[in-house]
Amino acid sequence: MVVLTLNCGSSSVKYQIYDWDRKDILATGIVERIGIGGSSITHKARNRPDYECEHECPTHTVAIELILKTLTDSEVGVISDMSMIKAVGHRMVHGGSRFARSSIIDDEFLATFRELTDLAPLHNPANLMGVEAAKAVLPDVPHCAVMDTAWHQTMPASSYMYAVPGEWYEKYKVRRYGFHGTSFLYNAKRTSVLLGKDPFESNIIIAHIGNGASINAVKNGCSYDTSMGMTPVEGLVMGTRSGDLDPGVIFHMIRKTGMSPAEVEKKLNKESGVLGITGKWSDRRDIEVAAEKGDPVALLAQQIEGYRIKKYIGSYYAALGHVDALVFTAGVGEMGPETRRLATEGLEELGIVIDVKKNALAKCRNAELDITGPGSKVKVYVIPTDEELVMTEDACALVNGTYDVHTNYHYYFENRNYVNKTRAEGLERDLAKKPWLKDIIAQIP
Repeated sequence: MVVLTLNCGSSSVKYQIYDWDRKDILATGIVERIGIGGSSITHKARNRPDYECEHECPTHTVAIELILKTLTDSEVGVISDMSMIKAVGHRMVHGGSRFARSSIIDDEFLATFRELTDLAPLHNPANLMGVEAAKAVLPDVPHCAVMDTAWHQTMPASSYMYAVPGEWYEKYKVRRYGFHGTSFLYNAKRTSVLLGKDPFESNIIIAHIGNGASINAVKNGCSYDTSMGMTPVEGLVMGTRSGDLDPGVIFHMIRKTGMSPAEVEKKLNKESGVLGITGKWSDRRDIEVAAEKGDPVALLAQQIEGYRIKKYIGSYYAALGHVDALVFTAGVGEMGPETRRLATEGLEELGIVIDVKKNALAKCRNAELDITGPGSKVKVYVIPTDEELVMTEDACALVNGTYDVHTNYHYYFENRNYVNKTRAEGLERDLAKKPWLKDIIAQIP
């Protein structure tokens, strides 16, 4: 069974095509600059040369047509024709409290999802465009929605309710929803495998640190609290998002500058975070280079980000009472030793100790790494996330009629002998260049 997964943004479509029977990634890629000119596709496939091509895509429909044309191309493609695709999985950002599980996309689903647009005006419209475009190109294939917010539907009211007038929740659905749920699900299940524990007997803190960043307290295998709120702006310091902020700042800036609510929203989403602190960098790699040269604003950005993560780790430790593991994942979490160091420095009294040398070496997206230090009561892992695999398996299970919420469903990647073939091949190449990685690969008991 071949499954196509799509992650549609306002001007991009990321994709992956997966052979479920062989448990193998066939190809991945992205179409960028949709609708704004200068569109292009970048495509990487098993046993095929990497492929890049400029191709104007005024709409998402044209972009998805380009993806399918590339996937079936005689030179760089990986399938003979579109009929091989038996399901399409879509990443959907905000399902509100209406969707606690992945779902087949039908007319009723689309009508309900459209009602939630005002909860995520920056994300849900793009998701809808992607679904409608894909259904236009592949009308006879089941389309499945995988919600970023679904994982967090197990949070208790004490975690998700805000201390605001009750009618705000009752009439306008103002509450904490949380995001990055697909990544958190994957990491929670994989961490339990590494711990050798039943997932529903595991307490874990997971830090998903990328351009967007959030942290999740997992109690007995289920989401208990998370840093992002009604929108993805709340919580950690991010690439361009502010994270936690006194709401009074918004009113102060409106009064002082005359900015409209939409202008303030743009500032907090697009011009804040580490970009706002430094004035020029949102990419942590640029900040790391500048910090190594002693740039004061780069150093400050690192310190603020690390401190915010540390505060959340401490608060979630208190909320959980006992923690089995701390996990770093996503782009910065997987490749940012300095961020991990700053986030864990001084947590020894909580029993969280990293090995400084192992942490410095832990830069690999093809293996699960153990950077736990001597005497640490809490295991500290670096785990490459795999949202696409969750999307693929959910789509397969929905089509086959075997899907259920994660508390009643055992994922393929929860097996002790699970292997990501593409990452295993990549790890061989990594080890040839960095043989020391073998000493920090996490071992399954």
